[in-house]
Amino acid sequence: MSIDIIGAGIGGLTTAIALEKKGIKTRIFEQAEQLKPVGAGIILANNAMQVYEKLGLREIIEQNGNPISSMNITKANLTAISKVDLKYFEQKHNVKNIAIHRGKLQEILLDQLKNSQIALNHKLNSINKIGNQNQLVFDNGKELTSQVAIGADGLNSVVRQHIFPKNNIRSAKQICWRGVTEFDLPKTYGNELNEAWGKADRFGFVQIAPNKVYWYALKTFKQSANEYDIENLENYFKDYNTVIRDIIFSTSKNEIHTAEISDLSPTNKWFKDTICLLGDAAHATTPNMGQGACQAIEDAYVLSECLNKYDYYNAFKQYQKLRLPKAHRVVNTSWKIGKLAHWKNPISRKLRNTVMRLTPSKVNRIQSEIIFKLETV
Repeated sequence: MSIDIIGAGIGGLTTAIALEKKGIKTRIFEQAEQLKPVGAGIILANNAMQVYEKLGLREIIEQNGNPISSMNITKANLTAISKVDLKYFEQKHNVKNIAIHRGKLQEILLDQLKNSQIALNHKLNSINKIGNQNQLVFDNGKELTSQVAIGADGLNSVVRQHIFPKNNIRSAKQICWRGVTEFDLPKTYGNELNEAWGKADRFGFVQIAPNKVYWYALKTFKQSANEYDIENLENYFKDYNTVIRDIIFSTSKNEIHTAEISDLSPTNKWFKDTICLLGDAAHATTPNMGQGACQAIEDAYVLSECLNKYDYYNAFKQYQKLRLPKAHRVVNTSWKIGKLAHWKNPISRKLRNTVMRLTPSKVNRIQSEIIFKLETV
Protein backbone atom coordinates (compact mmCIF):
# COMPACT_ATOMS: atom_id res chain seq x y z
CA MET A 1 0.00 0.00 0.00
CA SER A 2 1.19 3.51 -0.86
CA ILE A 3 -0.20 6.51 0.99
CA ASP A 4 -0.35 10.10 -0.23
CA ILE A 5 -0.17 12.90 2.32
CA ILE A 6 -1.51 16.33 1.40
CA GLY A 7 0.42 18.93 3.40
CA ALA A 8 4.01 19.04 4.67
CA GLY A 9 3.30 20.70 8.00
CA ILE A 10 4.22 19.24 11.38
CA GLY A 11 1.37 16.71 11.24
CA GLY A 12 2.03 15.61 7.66
CA LEU A 13 5.79 15.20 8.15
CA THR A 14 5.37 13.33 11.45
CA THR A 15 2.87 11.00 9.79
CA ALA A 16 5.31 10.27 6.96
CA ILE A 17 8.10 9.47 9.44
CA ALA A 18 5.85 7.19 11.49
CA LEU A 19 4.65 5.34 8.36
CA GLU A 20 8.19 4.99 7.04
CA LYS A 21 9.16 3.24 10.25
CA LYS A 22 6.33 0.78 9.57
CA GLY A 23 7.65 0.14 6.06
CA ILE A 24 4.73 1.94 4.42
CA LYS A 25 5.55 4.06 1.36
CA THR A 26 4.38 7.66 1.24
CA ARG A 27 4.31 10.64 -1.09
CA ILE A 28 3.91 14.14 0.31
CA PHE A 29 2.37 16.99 -1.67
CA GLU A 30 2.95 20.55 -0.45
CA GLN A 31 1.58 23.77 -1.95
CA ALA A 32 4.64 25.88 -1.01
CA GLU A 33 7.31 26.31 -3.66
CA GLN A 34 10.04 25.70 -1.10
CA LEU A 35 10.20 24.56 2.50
CA LYS A 36 11.84 27.45 4.31
CA PRO A 37 12.47 27.58 8.07
CA VAL A 38 9.73 30.13 8.68
CA GLY A 39 7.18 30.52 11.42
CA ALA A 40 7.31 31.34 15.11
CA GLY A 41 7.73 29.08 18.10
CA ILE A 42 5.95 25.94 19.16
CA ILE A 43 5.59 24.13 22.47
CA LEU A 44 5.81 20.37 22.25
CA ALA A 45 3.91 19.25 25.31
CA ASN A 46 4.47 15.96 27.10
CA ASN A 47 2.08 14.01 24.88
CA ALA A 48 3.83 15.16 21.69
CA MET A 49 7.25 14.39 23.13
CA GLN A 50 6.09 10.89 24.05
CA VAL A 51 5.35 10.36 20.37
CA TYR A 52 8.73 11.70 19.31
CA GLU A 53 10.39 9.44 21.88
CA LYS A 54 8.71 6.46 20.19
CA LEU A 55 9.93 7.74 16.82
CA GLY A 56 13.49 8.17 18.09
CA LEU A 57 13.48 11.97 17.87
CA ARG A 58 13.37 13.02 21.52
CA GLU A 59 17.09 13.70 21.95
CA ILE A 60 17.58 15.79 18.82
CA ILE A 61 14.48 17.86 19.59
CA GLU A 62 15.66 18.43 23.17
CA GLN A 63 19.09 19.51 21.88
CA ASN A 64 17.51 22.15 19.64
CA GLY A 65 14.88 23.46 22.04
CA ASN A 66 14.41 24.60 25.62
CA PRO A 67 12.78 22.50 28.38
CA ILE A 68 9.68 23.94 30.03
CA SER A 69 8.82 22.73 33.54
CA SER A 70 6.05 25.15 34.44
CA MET A 71 3.06 26.77 32.73
CA ASN A 72 1.80 29.89 34.45
CA ILE A 73 -1.22 32.13 34.07
CA THR A 74 -0.56 35.61 35.48
CA LYS A 75 -2.03 39.08 35.67
CA ALA A 76 -0.76 41.72 33.26
CA ASN A 77 1.93 42.64 35.79
CA LEU A 78 3.12 38.97 35.85
CA THR A 79 1.72 38.31 39.33
CA ALA A 80 0.83 34.61 39.41
CA ILE A 81 -2.79 33.47 39.16
CA SER A 82 -2.39 29.77 38.38
CA LYS A 83 0.51 27.37 37.87
CA VAL A 84 0.86 23.88 36.42
CA ASP A 85 4.04 22.13 37.57
CA LEU A 86 5.17 19.81 34.77
CA LYS A 87 7.96 18.04 36.70
CA TYR A 88 5.52 15.34 37.79
CA PHE A 89 4.80 14.43 34.16
CA GLU A 90 8.48 14.65 33.22
CA GLN A 91 9.21 11.93 35.78
CA LYS A 92 6.16 9.85 34.95
CA HIS A 93 6.65 9.74 31.17
CA ASN A 94 10.41 10.33 31.10
CA VAL A 95 10.12 13.17 28.57
CA LYS A 96 10.18 16.94 28.95
CA ASN A 97 7.98 19.64 27.48
CA ILE A 98 10.09 21.41 24.86
CA ALA A 99 9.74 24.93 23.43
CA ILE A 100 11.38 25.12 20.00
CA HIS A 101 11.36 27.24 16.86
CA ARG A 102 8.80 25.82 14.45
CA GLY A 103 11.25 26.17 11.56
CA LYS A 104 13.90 24.17 13.45
CA LEU A 105 11.39 21.40 14.20
CA GLN A 106 10.46 21.30 10.52
CA GLU A 107 14.13 20.92 9.58
CA ILE A 108 14.54 18.04 12.04
CA LEU A 109 11.51 16.24 10.64
CA LEU A 110 12.60 16.73 7.03
CA ASP A 111 16.04 15.31 7.83
CA GLN A 112 14.43 12.16 9.23
CA LEU A 113 12.60 11.28 6.03
CA LYS A 114 14.51 8.58 4.13
CA ASN A 115 12.27 7.27 1.36
CA SER A 116 9.26 9.57 1.14
CA GLN A 117 8.90 11.73 -1.94
CA ILE A 118 8.09 15.41 -1.31
CA ALA A 119 6.50 17.25 -4.24
CA LEU A 120 6.59 21.03 -3.76
CA ASN A 121 4.43 23.56 -5.63
CA HIS A 122 1.57 21.05 -5.56
CA LYS A 123 -1.51 22.88 -4.31
CA LEU A 124 -4.44 20.48 -4.38
CA ASN A 125 -7.31 21.74 -6.50
CA SER A 126 -9.76 18.83 -6.46
CA ILE A 127 -10.18 15.09 -6.02
CA ASN A 128 -12.04 12.89 -8.46
CA LYS A 129 -13.22 9.37 -7.68
CA ILE A 130 -12.10 6.80 -10.25
CA GLY A 131 -13.23 3.33 -9.27
CA ASN A 132 -11.55 2.45 -5.98
CA GLN A 133 -8.93 5.13 -6.39
CA ASN A 134 -8.67 8.90 -6.27
CA GLN A 135 -7.46 11.29 -8.93
CA LEU A 136 -5.58 14.18 -7.30
CA VAL A 137 -5.73 17.32 -9.44
CA PHE A 138 -3.24 20.09 -8.66
CA ASP A 139 -3.14 23.77 -9.58
CA ASN A 140 0.09 23.23 -11.51
CA GLY A 141 -1.83 21.06 -13.98
CA LYS A 142 -0.57 17.70 -12.76
CA GLU A 143 -2.97 14.82 -12.13
CA LEU A 144 -2.00 11.74 -10.14
CA THR A 145 -3.75 8.56 -9.12
CA SER A 146 -3.83 7.81 -5.40
CA GLN A 147 -4.69 4.60 -3.55
CA VAL A 148 -5.08 6.11 -0.08
CA ALA A 149 -4.89 9.82 0.79
CA ILE A 150 -4.45 11.66 4.09
CA GLY A 151 -5.53 15.28 4.31
CA ALA A 152 -3.08 17.11 6.56
CA ASP A 153 -3.72 20.42 4.83
CA GLY A 154 -4.85 22.56 7.74
CA LEU A 155 -7.89 24.55 8.81
CA ASN A 156 -8.91 25.43 5.26
CA SER A 157 -8.43 21.86 4.06
CA VAL A 158 -9.20 21.20 0.40
CA VAL A 159 -9.37 17.49 1.23
CA ARG A 160 -12.00 18.06 3.91
CA GLN A 161 -13.99 20.29 1.61
CA HIS A 162 -14.03 17.48 -0.95
CA ILE A 163 -15.27 14.70 1.33
CA PHE A 164 -17.30 16.80 3.78
CA PRO A 165 -18.36 20.06 2.09
CA LYS A 166 -20.64 20.98 4.99
CA ASN A 167 -18.34 22.17 7.80
CA ASN A 168 -18.16 25.28 9.90
CA ILE A 169 -15.08 27.40 10.61
CA ARG A 170 -15.70 29.57 13.68
CA SER A 171 -14.08 32.93 14.29
CA ALA A 172 -13.07 33.57 17.90
CA LYS A 173 -13.15 37.33 17.20
CA GLN A 174 -9.54 37.57 18.33
CA ILE A 175 -6.43 38.73 16.48
CA CYS A 176 -3.10 37.11 17.25
CA TRP A 177 0.43 38.39 16.74
CA ARG A 178 3.39 35.99 16.98
CA GLY A 179 7.08 36.72 16.99
CA VAL A 180 10.56 35.43 17.77
CA THR A 181 13.16 37.86 19.05
CA GLU A 182 16.71 37.99 20.34
CA PHE A 183 16.12 38.81 24.00
CA ASP A 184 17.93 38.20 27.27
CA LEU A 185 15.03 36.89 29.34
CA PRO A 186 15.43 37.09 33.16
CA LYS A 187 16.58 33.71 34.49
CA THR A 188 13.45 33.25 36.59
CA TYR A 189 11.47 32.82 33.36
CA GLY A 190 14.05 30.62 31.60
CA ASN A 191 12.15 27.32 31.85
CA GLU A 192 8.60 28.60 32.09
CA LEU A 193 5.74 29.43 29.78
CA ASN A 194 4.05 32.55 31.09
CA GLU A 195 0.74 33.87 29.78
CA ALA A 196 -0.41 37.20 31.18
CA TRP A 197 -4.13 38.00 31.11
CA GLY A 198 -5.34 41.60 30.88
CA LYS A 199 -8.63 43.14 29.81
CA ALA A 200 -9.82 41.47 26.59
CA ASP A 201 -6.20 40.72 25.73
CA ARG A 202 -3.24 38.56 26.80
CA PHE A 203 0.43 38.02 26.16
CA GLY A 204 2.49 34.81 26.36
CA PHE A 205 6.22 34.26 26.14
CA VAL A 206 8.72 31.41 26.43
CA GLN A 207 12.42 30.91 25.78
CA ILE A 208 13.07 28.57 22.83
CA ALA A 209 16.89 28.81 22.69
CA PRO A 210 19.68 30.78 24.40
CA ASN A 211 18.75 34.49 24.18
CA LYS A 212 15.83 33.71 21.89
CA VAL A 213 12.20 34.21 22.94
CA TYR A 214 8.97 33.19 21.23
CA TRP A 215 5.96 35.31 22.12
CA TYR A 216 2.32 35.70 21.16
CA ALA A 217 -0.24 38.39 21.87
CA LEU A 218 -4.01 38.43 21.40
CA LYS A 219 -6.77 41.02 21.51
CA THR A 220 -10.54 40.77 21.05
CA PHE A 221 -12.04 42.66 18.11
CA LYS A 222 -15.67 43.65 17.57
CA GLN A 223 -16.17 43.64 13.81
CA SER A 224 -12.84 43.13 12.09
CA ALA A 225 -9.20 42.41 12.90
CA ASN A 226 -8.45 45.60 10.94
CA GLU A 227 -9.44 47.48 14.08
CA TYR A 228 -5.83 47.01 15.16
CA ASP A 229 -2.63 48.28 13.55
CA ILE A 230 0.61 46.40 14.19
CA GLU A 231 2.41 49.73 14.39
CA ASN A 232 0.54 50.40 17.64
CA LEU A 233 1.32 47.02 19.18
CA GLU A 234 3.47 48.44 22.00
CA ASN A 235 0.63 50.78 22.95
CA TYR A 236 -1.93 47.97 23.10
CA PHE A 237 0.12 46.31 25.86
CA LYS A 238 1.50 49.44 27.57
CA ASP A 239 -0.10 48.45 30.91
CA TYR A 240 1.71 45.10 30.99
CA ASN A 241 4.90 44.27 32.86
CA THR A 242 8.06 45.94 31.56
CA VAL A 243 9.48 42.54 30.50
CA ILE A 244 6.55 42.12 28.11
CA ARG A 245 6.87 45.65 26.78
CA ASP A 246 10.60 45.14 26.21
CA ILE A 247 9.97 41.86 24.34
CA ILE A 248 7.58 43.61 21.95
CA PHE A 249 9.94 46.55 21.47
CA SER A 250 12.87 44.22 20.67
CA THR A 251 11.00 42.53 17.82
CA SER A 252 11.20 43.81 14.26
CA LYS A 253 7.70 44.53 12.95
CA ASN A 254 8.37 42.69 9.67
CA GLU A 255 9.18 39.54 11.67
CA ILE A 256 5.77 39.49 13.38
CA HIS A 257 3.09 37.14 12.03
CA THR A 258 -0.52 38.31 12.24
CA ALA A 259 -3.59 36.07 12.02
CA GLU A 260 -7.20 35.88 13.07
CA ILE A 261 -7.99 33.06 15.47
CA SER A 262 -10.46 30.44 14.24
CA ASP A 263 -11.26 26.80 14.81
CA LEU A 264 -13.37 24.05 13.23
CA SER A 265 -16.69 23.19 14.81
CA PRO A 266 -16.27 19.60 16.01
CA THR A 267 -17.33 17.01 13.44
CA ASN A 268 -17.95 13.33 14.06
CA LYS A 269 -16.59 11.99 10.78
CA TRP A 270 -12.95 12.16 9.78
CA PHE A 271 -12.80 9.75 6.85
CA LYS A 272 -14.64 8.62 3.77
CA ASP A 273 -13.70 5.62 1.63
CA THR A 274 -9.93 5.83 1.05
CA ILE A 275 -9.48 9.41 2.29
CA CYS A 276 -8.79 10.40 5.90
CA LEU A 277 -8.24 13.71 7.70
CA LEU A 278 -5.53 14.52 10.22
CA GLY A 279 -4.57 17.44 12.46
CA ASP A 280 -6.23 20.80 11.80
CA ALA A 281 -8.00 19.39 8.75
CA ALA A 282 -9.95 17.14 11.15
CA HIS A 283 -10.09 19.14 14.39
CA ALA A 284 -8.55 22.61 14.15
CA THR A 285 -8.45 24.24 17.57
CA THR A 286 -7.82 27.70 18.92
CA PRO A 287 -4.27 28.01 20.34
CA ASN A 288 -5.27 28.41 23.97
CA MET A 289 -3.91 25.13 25.31
CA GLY A 290 -0.76 24.78 23.22
CA GLN A 291 -2.20 21.57 21.81
CA GLY A 292 -2.86 22.30 18.11
CA ALA A 293 0.33 20.74 16.72
CA CYS A 294 0.50 18.28 19.62
CA GLN A 295 -2.86 16.79 18.68
CA ALA A 296 -1.73 16.46 15.05
CA ILE A 297 1.39 14.66 16.28
CA GLU A 298 -0.78 12.28 18.30
CA ASP A 299 -2.91 11.72 15.20
CA ALA A 300 0.21 10.78 13.25
CA TYR A 301 1.24 8.21 15.80
CA VAL A 302 -2.17 6.60 16.27
CA LEU A 303 -2.99 6.55 12.55
CA SER A 304 0.35 4.96 11.66
CA GLU A 305 -0.19 2.28 14.31
CA CYS A 306 -3.68 1.58 12.97
CA LEU A 307 -2.53 1.42 9.33
CA ASN A 308 0.17 -1.03 10.36
CA LYS A 309 -2.38 -3.26 12.09
CA TYR A 310 -5.53 -3.08 9.96
CA ASP A 311 -6.69 -2.62 6.36
CA TYR A 312 -7.18 1.05 5.50
CA TYR A 313 -10.94 1.12 6.21
CA ASN A 314 -10.68 -0.44 9.68
CA ALA A 315 -7.54 1.59 10.35
CA PHE A 316 -9.40 4.83 9.67
CA LYS A 317 -12.35 3.64 11.73
CA GLN A 318 -10.19 2.69 14.73
CA TYR A 319 -8.12 5.89 14.45
CA GLN A 320 -11.28 7.99 14.56
CA LYS A 321 -12.66 6.01 17.50
CA LEU A 322 -9.48 6.44 19.51
CA ARG A 323 -8.66 10.05 18.71
CA LEU A 324 -11.98 11.86 18.26
CA PRO A 325 -13.08 12.14 21.94
CA LYS A 326 -9.79 13.65 23.12
CA ALA A 327 -9.42 15.96 20.12
CA HIS A 328 -12.94 17.29 20.63
CA ARG A 329 -12.23 17.77 24.33
CA VAL A 330 -9.24 19.94 23.41
CA VAL A 331 -11.20 21.96 20.83
CA ASN A 332 -14.09 22.66 23.20
CA THR A 333 -11.94 23.38 26.26
CA SER A 334 -9.60 25.63 24.30
CA TRP A 335 -12.55 27.63 22.94
CA LYS A 336 -13.86 28.20 26.48
CA ILE A 337 -10.43 29.19 27.82
CA GLY A 338 -10.02 31.71 25.00
CA LYS A 339 -13.27 33.42 25.98
CA LEU A 340 -12.54 33.21 29.71
CA ALA A 341 -9.13 34.83 29.27
CA HIS A 342 -10.66 37.86 27.51
CA TRP A 343 -13.32 38.82 30.03
CA LYS A 344 -13.64 42.61 30.32
CA ASN A 345 -15.72 43.17 33.45
CA PRO A 346 -13.33 43.90 36.37
CA ILE A 347 -15.54 42.16 38.94
CA SER A 348 -15.84 39.05 36.78
CA ARG A 349 -12.09 39.04 36.17
CA LYS A 350 -11.34 39.34 39.87
CA LEU A 351 -13.69 36.44 40.65
CA ARG A 352 -12.16 34.37 37.83
CA ASN A 353 -8.65 34.99 39.11
CA THR A 354 -9.63 34.11 42.67
CA VAL A 355 -11.22 30.82 41.61
CA MET A 356 -8.18 29.92 39.51
CA ARG A 357 -5.78 30.82 42.32
CA LEU A 358 -7.69 28.67 44.83
CA THR A 359 -8.04 25.67 42.52
CA PRO A 360 -6.00 22.82 44.06
CA SER A 361 -2.89 21.80 42.12
CA LYS A 362 -4.28 18.26 42.14
CA VAL A 363 -7.16 19.39 39.92
CA ASN A 364 -4.78 20.99 37.42
CA ARG A 365 -2.72 17.80 37.43
CA ILE A 366 -5.75 15.62 36.68
CA GLN A 367 -6.71 17.85 33.74
CA SER A 368 -3.16 17.69 32.37
CA GLU A 369 -3.08 13.92 32.90
CA ILE A 370 -6.00 13.50 30.51
CA ILE A 371 -4.28 15.56 27.82
CA PHE A 372 -0.86 13.93 28.19
CA LYS A 373 -2.05 10.30 28.13
CA LEU A 374 -1.58 8.63 24.72
CA GLU A 375 -4.20 6.30 23.31
CA THR A 376 -3.23 2.63 23.01
CA VAL A 377 -3.84 0.94 19.65
